[in-house]
Amino acid sequence: MSTKQQTPDKLKDLVKEKYNKISEQPLDFNASSCCGAGESSEEVYNIMTDDYSEMDGYNKEADLGLGCGLPTQFARISEGDTVIDLGSGAGNDCFVARHQTGPAGKVLGIDFAESMISKARKNAEKMEFNNVEFRNGDIEEMPVSDNLADVIVSNCVLNLVPDKEKVFSEIFRVLKPGGHFSISDIVLVGDLPEPLREDAEMYAGCVAGAIQKDKYLGHIEELGFEHITIQKEKPIIIPDDILSKYLSEQEVHEFKNGATGIYSITVYAQKPGGGDSSFEEIQTAGEQSSGPACTPGSGCC
Repeated sequence: MSTKQQTPDKLKDLVKEKYNKISEQPLDFNASSCCGAGESSEEVYNIMTDDYSEMDGYNKEADLGLGCGLPTQFARISEGDTVIDLGSGAGNDCFVARHQTGPAGKVLGIDFAESMISKARKNAEKMEFNNVEFRNGDIEEMPVSDNLADVIVSNCVLNLVPDKEKVFSEIFRVLKPGGHFSISDIVLVGDLPEPLREDAEMYAGCVAGAIQKDKYLGHIEELGFEHITIQKEKPIIIPDDILSKYLSEQEVHEFKNGATGIYSITVYAQKPGGGDSSFEEIQTAGEQSSGPACTPGSGCC
């Protein structure tokens, strides 16, 4: 199926249908495919996802291997914070965030796939958490009130949404003044080959729906967020055995040796206000010192 000339609603229905199925797939299949979509690779186990297993609060049953980063590792969640996870899946980041915010905080996961919400709620019940909630809803129109969250996290979800600018607008609305987000997502540098760009499996697989890195960061800046920082960046290498399902041998060679790059970035930004004009320097991946953070346009990333 091609994504060409698909309406935004049709694309969302496609993703919802796919992720309802993905919720029942095992971790190893999802991790060895592009976000659980299409065929899994026999060459590479871990294509996009990072390893959560060493993080406090990790719940193996909630880890479906669908992410492309570790946003909760960088989210600067404090005890007592209200945290929202966009595209919360089976609850993986929510349970890590619950460990960080503690019993005095509140964690809310939002997902539009009913089976994911059901799975997440069952996981929360098993852990007997009374301050972790999961709501079925669209992150382009979040089912929450204004100025609610101290922190928003998301892992490899916004690339699946047709109107990414609307999601960032909703994030701005829902964050408290001075609140911040840490989001891991897929972005592009250069253009994808047309067969990849128009394939429905690659859209559900977090690749075809990705936009240019500069445009992605531009949406954040245009809405008025401050202290925009790339906390982590890594290339995403799609294995040949998956590429060959969409591209000829010559096209695979040209793609791998061309200028196009697919990247996972974890980006931080803060909503203005909150009565505190100070800005704590953001630690980026691999940094233990107080060196400068990597900001868009600085040339360090």
